[in-house]
Amino acid sequence: QVQLVESGGALVQAGGSLRLSCVASGDTICISNMGWYRQAPGKERELVASIRTFGGETNYASSVKGRFTISRDAPKNTVYLQMNSLKPEDTGVYYCNADIGYADYWGQGTQVTVSS
Repeated sequence: QVQLVESGGALVQAGGSLRLSCVASGDTICISNMGWYRQAPGKERELVASIRTFGGETNYASSVKGRFTISRDAPKNTVYLQMNSLKPEDTGVYYCNADIGYADYWGQGTQVTVSS
């Protein structure tokens, strides 16, 4: 079992920045990959960025490349999503995900709203 708690969501103006945090607890040693997903109203949940636990390989949605950065602090079992140059279309609930191979876990989500 893995528990995930996100924080850092807020209302921000277009062009601004936010940093989201996701703290993992439980069987964290089993986590092979962590990611941030988002879901806008009326849309499906989509992958924003992910990072592999071993090796640190990252992956980004094309819509956020160059603006968002995912990183991990292993001793703190925390994954961050630094979001710069935010756009109104970045608005949504951001969810943290942990993949342990045969199952994955989700946090409760944190709301990001970007005003124009």
